[in-house]
Amino acid sequence: MTLELPGWTHAYSGKVRDLYIDEGTPDLASADRVLMVASDRVSAFDFVLSPGIPGKGELLTTLSLWWFDQLAGVPNHLIADHEIDGGGAVIDLIPDAVAGRAMLARTLDMFPVECVVRGYLAGSGWLEYQQSQSVCGVPLPAGLSNGDRLPEPIYTPAFKAAVGEHDENISFDRTVELVGAEAAEALRSLSLEVFSRASAIAEARGVILADTKFEFGVNRDNGVITLADEVLTSDSSRYWDAKLYAAGGSDRLASFDKQIVRNWLSANWNQSGTPPELPREIVERTAARYRELIERLTSA
Repeated sequence: MTLELPGWTHAYSGKVRDLYIDEGTPDLASADRVLMVASDRVSAFDFVLSPGIPGKGELLTTLSLWWFDQLAGVPNHLIADHEIDGGGAVIDLIPDAVAGRAMLARTLDMFPVECVVRGYLAGSGWLEYQQSQSVCGVPLPAGLSNGDRLPEPIYTPAFKAAVGEHDENISFDRTVELVGAEAAEALRSLSLEVFSRASAIAEARGVILADTKFEFGVNRDNGVITLADEVLTSDSSRYWDAKLYAAGGSDRLASFDKQIVRNWLSANWNQSGTPPELPREIVERTAARYRELIERLTSA
């Protein structure tokens, strides 16, 4: 459900975010800036689920803003969300109705690629490894187990799908076909660099960044490749507790994200037709894990 925001017009809705442009701007392509509003919607297996996770939009926005601040020197899409009037008063540019869960961002020409980086063998990567000893075409050593740290992080891009469709894992060569060799090389290099920096920051706080996905676009003013959308949130990343991981128990891979939702769906839905409604207990546990991650990362 979109909102009526004074001065803004709804332009697009993704799985969990809504984009608004300045009132009077013809369309998203011609907009100079965009208001990105994170909803409480939750998605899994490329479906939007019901109900949402209360407070999720604000939690993920808080985490994205924190990470953008940590990644100094990496160009990002944020622009000032306030201005000063002639009398020196601060004017908030984000409407009160979405305060805390919205970012004001520069409009970019987005790449049609999700830049996935994996530092550990987990999730769909583990399933594929068992069949082919590789992940998204990247060969890996024999004898790895679920959750093992990889010899070095690997870049495994995906083609971004429309809402309701499945993202498609693609090779680096296919990325070159989609965006050109120079841009493909830059996306890979930048993704691995940001992952390395973020991993070190997380590990210093007792958290393992197992994998994540980034999105980038081109700044229309200067042609610079720019980090966009959410970054390193519980929705776009897999985080583990470093102490539990080192202890090696059955819960060593318990993640600070919506894995609780994925696990419940896997046990209660065959991915055919409409997904079932999430039980209250699953919703509450997921929200708690989102909050715990933010506390672990930002309170250090």
